[in-house]
Amino acid sequence: MRAVFETWGTALAGLAVVLFFVVAAPNFASPTNLLNIVKETSFLAILALGFTLALITAELDLSIADVASLAAVVTGFLIHGGHPPALAVAAGLGVGLLCGLVNGVSVTRLRVPALIATLGMAAMARGLGFMLTEGVSFVGRWPTGFTGLARASVWGIPALVLWMAGAAAIALVLVKATRTGARMTATGEAEEAARLSGIATARMKRIGLALSGLAAGLTAVLLTASLSSAAPNMAGDYFLYAIAAVLLGMTMVEPGRANIPGTLIAALTLKVLGNGLVLMGAAYYVQDIVLGFIIIASVAVSASVMRKAPLRL
Repeated sequence: MRAVFETWGTALAGLAVVLFFVVAAPNFASPTNLLNIVKETSFLAILALGFTLALITAELDLSIADVASLAAVVTGFLIHGGHPPALAVAAGLGVGLLCGLVNGVSVTRLRVPALIATLGMAAMARGLGFMLTEGVSFVGRWPTGFTGLARASVWGIPALVLWMAGAAAIALVLVKATRTGARMTATGEAEEAARLSGIATARMKRIGLALSGLAAGLTAVLLTASLSSAAPNMAGDYFLYAIAAVLLGMTMVEPGRANIPGTLIAALTLKVLGNGLVLMGAAYYVQDIVLGFIIIASVAVSASVMRKAPLRL
């Protein structure tokens, strides 16, 4: 029983939160609301999955939200200018991947700590986003071939849910069923030992940060397609929630380790919590207070591992 609670205690607590809102929050259990929660979770989950992959290699990526915003601006700029949707999508993904690669090179070749390198990237991405838009959002009626990426359904399943499931499946297979994933994990858990055993630890870190940037680019494309708009700060609200999802996920499934299933469950839990509080009429700042508590509590629960992780400041 103790092992069950250590592994799944946070998930069970999340289930208890769901049951509470089913009883206490008006219309929480309506099919429309539940579907909206799952669709909203997709953006957060994909962004958090990227952060998870970077953290598995013991590196932080604090640029995810600003890189996602820049990728959204580039995507929106091309769509708004009448360019083919395929080009816009490729550009958005490319911007995210490029930023992730620059982060990886800064950390491994230039020896800049990830905290500093990714904060610097965040500042540059934010500045470039405002430079491209001049502070004005790109809005309008955009091609259905593009907006359908986020708004369409396949056999009754929303496209956003399929994107989230696909991204999670790819990340899980990478981490658990490939040599690269095993080497990324070894790098994050014992970098020096991994290096002495012949693993190219610097390359693993670059891969983790590059995938984090790619996930930010995918989040940007889906956000832009869903909202038919692009703004230089449109992903900013997801920053702390993505970090909280990863940290909360580290308290379940594989306690003390960044893991894909835990991140997904945590992202859904956070969205359920936010939705339920809104339906109950809680003030907007209550969500921030709860989010801050979750971040601190999550790190405290995983304290023994966090002493080895890049979160030690």
